[in-house]
Amino acid sequence: MLRLEHAWTWLAVTVGALLGVTPSASRDLSGSRPNILLLMADDFGIGDIGCYGNDTIRTPNIDRLARDGVMLTQHLAAASVCTPSRAAFLTGRYPLRSGMVSSNGYRVLQWTGVSGGLPTNETTFAKILKDRGYATGLIGKWHLGLNCESPNDHCHHPLNHGFDHFYGMPFSMMGDCIRWELSEKRAGMERKLNVCFQIMAVAALTLTAGKLTHLTSGSWTPVIWSTMAAILLFTTTYFLGDLIVHADCFLMRNHTITEQPMHFPRTTSLILKEVSSFIQRNKQTPFLLFVSFLHVHTPLITTEKFRGKSVHGLYGDNTEEMDWMLGKILDTLDTEGLANSTLVYFTSDHGGSLESRLRNNQYGGSNGIYKG
Repeated sequence: MLRLEHAWTWLAVTVGALLGVTPSASRDLSGSRPNILLLMADDFGIGDIGCYGNDTIRTPNIDRLARDGVMLTQHLAAASVCTPSRAAFLTGRYPLRSGMVSSNGYRVLQWTGVSGGLPTNETTFAKILKDRGYATGLIGKWHLGLNCESPNDHCHHPLNHGFDHFYGMPFSMMGDCIRWELSEKRAGMERKLNVCFQIMAVAALTLTAGKLTHLTSGSWTPVIWSTMAAILLFTTTYFLGDLIVHADCFLMRNHTITEQPMHFPRTTSLILKEVSSFIQRNKQTPFLLFVSFLHVHTPLITTEKFRGKSVHGLYGDNTEEMDWMLGKILDTLDTEGLANSTLVYFTSDHGGSLESRLRNNQYGGSNGIYKG
């Protein structure tokens, strides 16, 4: 969706800039290069937007983009989960070609600290625009890797993929960030650890009973080791949730961690403040700003102002808050006098998370007539 009075003219100029067309072929690019603002929702269903037919979730700012610009009706994501879809979005290539897919069931990066991510030799649109004089920024979610050989090499960091500035989560919002009932990995790991703890506890008790009743001979070493293993497993299970929050749920500004763990009631305001600051700093030069919302991924963290306001529960509340954030960002463009020189594009990384269900509650979005 484009928010421009002369959308097609600016789009032609932008394509010219991306493809390296000569100034004579696409007007004077040095004097008329548009700013580019990309807005990406997370796990957002096409059936949850007013302009695509939903009349019960309020999305006036997204609808305004559609009304004043262009609404795309045949526009497909490259994958149904975050990591491969975002890799394709940044590079324009199928995720298979960059190695950002998996056949073992783990289709997205599972931890911030894993040694994998988008290869640095991939060409992203941010690299292309940076080479053409654009200021480039990414604010929000990354989820395309961080490190390679060590915890501090940051080889997969956004700053190695063409972005001058990064503020946000190098990983992804997830239910485990608030120890939610809908868990991505904590609950499963706790179950496995608990089974191992029970096995070691039974072993320790059995060995101890055998020694005390003189049914077994030998040293107490097996008893001590099995007891220590049981204690370690129990302690790990107890603190696992806190360890995951500390390891995965934090904010960075460029290469520096600014908040670990995140204080979620203020995350929305921090994101908006960072967006406004980037636009104000770079309004005198052409810029690319990629705002990658943490909304509407579970656990649907929503500020008090929007909680309980939607007829669609927490998911609807979170959607309406994201639309409000989008409106604030557009207001910043208006205030800085950039509205008519900025190409604005809104999308989702893929469709709604239909599997995000807990008992009778649906926490993922609707894909409308598109069920895949």
